[in-house]
Amino acid sequence: MTQVLCVAGARPNFMKIAPVMAALAETGIGAQLLHTGQHYDAAMSDSFFADLGIPPPDHHLEVGSGSHAVQTAEVMKRFEPVLESVQPRAVLVVGDVNSTLACALVAAKRGVCVIHVEAGLRSYDRSMPEEINRVLTDQISDLLFTTEKSALANLVREGVDPARVEFVGNVMIDTLYRNLARAVPAAQTLGAVLPQYAVLTLHRPSNVDDPDTLAALLDVVGEINRSLPVVLPLHPRTRANIEKFGFTARLAGLHLLPPVGYLEMLGLMRDARLVLTDSGGIQEETTALGVPCLTLRENTERPVTLTEGTNTLVGPDPAAIRAAFAEVMAGGGKAGRIPEFWDGRAAMRIAHAIKGWLPAQKGRRVA
Repeated sequence: MTQVLCVAGARPNFMKIAPVMAALAETGIGAQLLHTGQHYDAAMSDSFFADLGIPPPDHHLEVGSGSHAVQTAEVMKRFEPVLESVQPRAVLVVGDVNSTLACALVAAKRGVCVIHVEAGLRSYDRSMPEEINRVLTDQISDLLFTTEKSALANLVREGVDPARVEFVGNVMIDTLYRNLARAVPAAQTLGAVLPQYAVLTLHRPSNVDDPDTLAALLDVVGEINRSLPVVLPLHPRTRANIEKFGFTARLAGLHLLPPVGYLEMLGLMRDARLVLTDSGGIQEETTALGVPCLTLRENTERPVTLTEGTNTLVGPDPAAIRAAFAEVMAGGGKAGRIPEFWDGRAAMRIAHAIKGWLPAQKGRRVA
């Protein structure tokens, strides 16, 4: 009997769903996995599943790319027949991608309980599509699992009953600890030994879609590269815009890589002197690894990485980036500490909570 239908759609989801699936199996909760195909690069998707030990999905919607509206609508359209066929007691969604909201919305409208893992995170920047997905998913969820304590205040402020919220910790960190010993050494990924280096990831539309912003970021990264080699796994969107805007020359001297798998990226971050990123998950991973992180955004939905971790917000401002970089080189950057419940046991807390919660749920609230 399938009690929980788990949803993953894009690369950030894979690191979150892997430990959850394992914990549900360990606690005897019948679960199936659905892959929406929002991340449609089959080779990269397959490599993440293999690296993380995720079982092959029971259902694959093969949605592919599209605008936010098209992609969300297509996931909803293809998900509903699967939901009707499986008839689970609950649908579990993770994170904040379009698939998260789309499947949660279909489940709620079909009267199926919704469980949201990584609930309550807020950047308070409604220009970010992920923020819309987060807010709306939390509003229609029946059971909400949070990664940091500040998330509860966000949810209560939005009218969510705190009785539906449970602080369990961060499943991304479960995956990190589980795989750290298997991380691919940086020298193997790079094909060269760099005694010290920085890692840069850049993909957010606010940074790569505007030519002035992207040019300024690439120029300051070029300056950093003269003092500390910069390794850049190039996101397809970023590469396309660099070519479109005629900025290829600005990449000269950087250590460029194609998109890398999870174990390769984990090794690159673990061995780095510094990470610069506009990713959400990398802010958390660097905190767990104790590696200084400069976040190239004006805000973050993960404030614990600032208050307790190794993260510093610098935005896309070259002057702020230079100043923070100089600080890291002079004193090593933020040391930070590991936040509460970032201990590799978050998924088991989730599984035990679900096991105690499910018997009280009717599963399908309406016909």
